[in-house]
Amino acid sequence: MAVKKPESAKERIILALDVDDIKEAEKIVDELKDYVGFFKVGLQLYTSCGLEAVKMIQDKGARVFFDGKFHDIPNTVARACANLVKNDVDFFNVHLKGGSKMLSTTAKLCRETAKKYKKEEPTILGVTLLSSFGQRTLNQELGVNLTIDNYVKQLSELAINAKLNGVVASASEVKSIRELCKEDFIIACPAVRPTWSIVDDQVRVVTPTDAIKAGVDYMIIGRPVVNAENRIDAINMIINEIECALKNEDMVTI
Repeated sequence: MAVKKPESAKERIILALDVDDIKEAEKIVDELKDYVGFFKVGLQLYTSCGLEAVKMIQDKGARVFFDGKFHDIPNTVARACANLVKNDVDFFNVHLKGGSKMLSTTAKLCRETAKKYKKEEPTILGVTLLSSFGQRTLNQELGVNLTIDNYVKQLSELAINAKLNGVVASASEVKSIRELCKEDFIIACPAVRPTWSIVDDQVRVVTPTDAIKAGVDYMIIGRPVVNAENRIDAINMIINEIECALKNEDMVTI
């Protein structure tokens, strides 16, 4: 099933399985598969369990977002992503800083691979700027003499021109991205933290309400749910907040 714009509140949630153990990941999937749209397999789980983690989620009837953030020479990234497609992973991301050739080569090969193997055409997102980066890091450490907003906008243009399906960006940059793209362009927002949770190592953090008001399609949420004493209560509070934001109502406390 192709990845489309989400309709319900729960469909908007990509839950990050940032754990080391396949059994722990499986426990979370069993517990929350009816409450979220996708489970994110990132580097932490993948380097521990490999594609076993992806297959486990798929076998349970849940959907996967593969957060590999690929960034390498065009041929390497294109072939790595094509391998994902062969393994029925149809929702994943690459780093936009890899440049236009890497992006367009990857998009082209992945779509050709999907057609060849009769797989679902993949939905590819481009990662703009990591949510742990602030303005000082961008300017002083990376040597980029732009505001975060303008830098993300510039990278988003690369994604659009390479025919990617969307980007991963903070809610604060959504307005400028929407000025560039068509309505079906997907924006996923990382570092989403409910008001009752802690920020951890993120810098550009938003609440689910902020994300909805900004026009975000999907929100990536991890530790506030995964580390909660009662995960179902935590995810229900987030779903409630999203539903209220969609209706422009005040949140009801569960």
